[in-house]
Amino acid sequence: MKLSEIKKNKWIRFISNKYVLILIFFIVWMVFFDANSYLIHRELDSEIDGLEDNAEFYRNEIEADRAFIEKLQDSNEMEKFAREKYYLKKENEDIYIIEHEDSINKEEKR
Repeated sequence: MKLSEIKKNKWIRFISNKYVLILIFFIVWMVFFDANSYLIHRELDSEIDGLEDNAEFYRNEIEADRAFIEKLQDSNEMEKFAREKYYLKKENEDIYIIEHEDSINKEEKR
């Protein structure tokens, strides 16, 4: 193909148009090189999504803790929690902790 035939091709004429070249340069610049590029926006959006997920997780944890605190307002529930979690006891009372063999870690057996 001769150079004149290549220049007559409609795609080559379209791409070599100065407005199209400026538009292509502008798009490439905005996607890759600009301070507000698409790539940076995509990274920031994913970071925002992660932070929103964390916020939702902590909201759920706060609600669970509020429900737990509300439950512990009852003295019987508080006593039950203290006995189960911290093995607290009343005076002149013995506590026996029963563990089944399948609940003991294998490392503890040795």
